[in-house]
Amino acid sequence: MRPILYLIAGLLVGVAGATLFVQSMPPKEGSAEERVAKLEAELKQANNRVAALEGADPHGRKRPGHTLADGARSIAEDIRAGKPVTPDDVFRATQPLIRDLSPLFDRMRVRELQRHTDSKANELARKYSLNPAQQEALKKWLDQNATDEAKRYTDLISQNGTKLEDIAKAATEVRVDDGLEKFMESTLTGDKLAAYKSDTMLEKVAKVQQEADMKVTRLDSIVALDETQRGQVFSLMARGARDFDPAMQLDGIGTDPARLSPGQSRQDAIMAVLRPDQRQAYEAEQAKRRLAAQQEMSAMGLTLPPNWNVLDHLDF
Repeated sequence: MRPILYLIAGLLVGVAGATLFVQSMPPKEGSAEERVAKLEAELKQANNRVAALEGADPHGRKRPGHTLADGARSIAEDIRAGKPVTPDDVFRATQPLIRDLSPLFDRMRVRELQRHTDSKANELARKYSLNPAQQEALKKWLDQNATDEAKRYTDLISQNGTKLEDIAKAATEVRVDDGLEKFMESTLTGDKLAAYKSDTMLEKVAKVQQEADMKVTRLDSIVALDETQRGQVFSLMARGARDFDPAMQLDGIGTDPARLSPGQSRQDAIMAVLRPDQRQAYEAEQAKRRLAAQQEMSAMGLTLPPNWNVLDHLDF
């Protein structure tokens, strides 16, 4: 549960910090920003006047929309009334401000992702002796991917219906080099292309092997898998990995590996591998984790979301 709490805290601190930073920068005299600031001040005055008139009118209606103040007030009222408040409720309260600051968040995330793309571009240029034109094209491609990824992430956290589960998942699935293989295959030729393909496959094999081994070990620590089960679970984990390629030769996947049945989830397939006593041990561990997380959340006046098991399960 702690990663979710850190996500909430980071989100709130980031929003607050960005807001204070923006507010601390006065617009240049005579600039478009100064004119916008004046218009916003006038609009705020008008909205305050409308709110006052609505308050005086017993039949008045609130203005459409949802503000940060509205969300914070609602959460505070629910906590005081003893009503359940989940981390998703806290997140939704910040969304109006996130939407207002989305251009700033886009730029911040692009800068963050570009640190990775700069390193990747330098590595590929050195490893495959790219000429200046190829290096420039690669850097441009990676920068555009970083920009697109930043916008997708900001759009996700801004849109209605998004949950912390979605954000946590998106954060772990960021790949600014998605599609890089096709770009490099259209750039390299001959021995360089063959070396790139071989190196890429070896990197993928290492990632898949490491991910599957980690998940098998995690499950084994709870239910004590036997040798046959370890092989079956490894196969399911490896085949479900993002970087898995059927052409891979992986230790642990035999000639008759475990596979998903049509319409079967990986979670269900893994549970089918376990004996009844092991499934009971797994369920007991889940209940233990949920109780501990609920106690931790209760200390802050919050409650767990209904789908907590999806948020913090064993990453199947």
